[in-house]
Amino acid sequence: MQTQTYNQAILDVAEAGIQALQESAEKQKAKRTPAQESHFLCAWLVESFRVKRFSKLVADDLSAWIRMARSQGAGAMLPQLFERIAKQYRAVEKPELTQQQAIGQLLTELESDDWFVISDSAFSDDSGTKLKLAGNGQSSLVVCELQLESHFEDDKLVKSLPIYVRGDENHFAEKALAKGLLVSQGNKKTSLIKHHKTYLIAPNNQLKQLCLLIK
Repeated sequence: MQTQTYNQAILDVAEAGIQALQESAEKQKAKRTPAQESHFLCAWLVESFRVKRFSKLVADDLSAWIRMARSQGAGAMLPQLFERIAKQYRAVEKPELTQQQAIGQLLTELESDDWFVISDSAFSDDSGTKLKLAGNGQSSLVVCELQLESHFEDDKLVKSLPIYVRGDENHFAEKALAKGLLVSQGNKKTSLIKHHKTYLIAPNNQLKQLCLLIK
């Protein structure tokens, strides 16, 4: 029996929520307001959580969305959230490039967008001190040269690759998705480079948590 991945589980939730909203809308004569749509999806999430409809892998996501919908109402924008999840996770199901090719092209393209890209330096976190990148304020991306080599076997990524970014993360995520890559949400605490956030690219795009969603 094949174990469901996080990607499959989160996609199941998003697509089921979109379908439930569409089926409910078809039964209504009047167009729903954003507040009414949010209320419907909040109730749908609560019931789905109660009956354990979806995998435990996404239980924390469901709980967070329920809290968000209850506190923000229409501001939670759950329909748009589900659409973004469905679009991004569907987009990487059958990538045209290997991850090694995709990452290489991503770095080249960002450099052509006038990002300061460093991929030919080796560093580690042994010292416990964050490295400082001298720059003129332009967007920058740093990836360890040794990890670019050691985290691949042939052209296959076998270990999550940290990429350190300072700049428009939405632009970064858009460029990555266009190459068939999902990136994790940024983490400033784990970054080895000052003023940068750590983003991960996982083998086969199998991140353990929700990816960075494009706005």
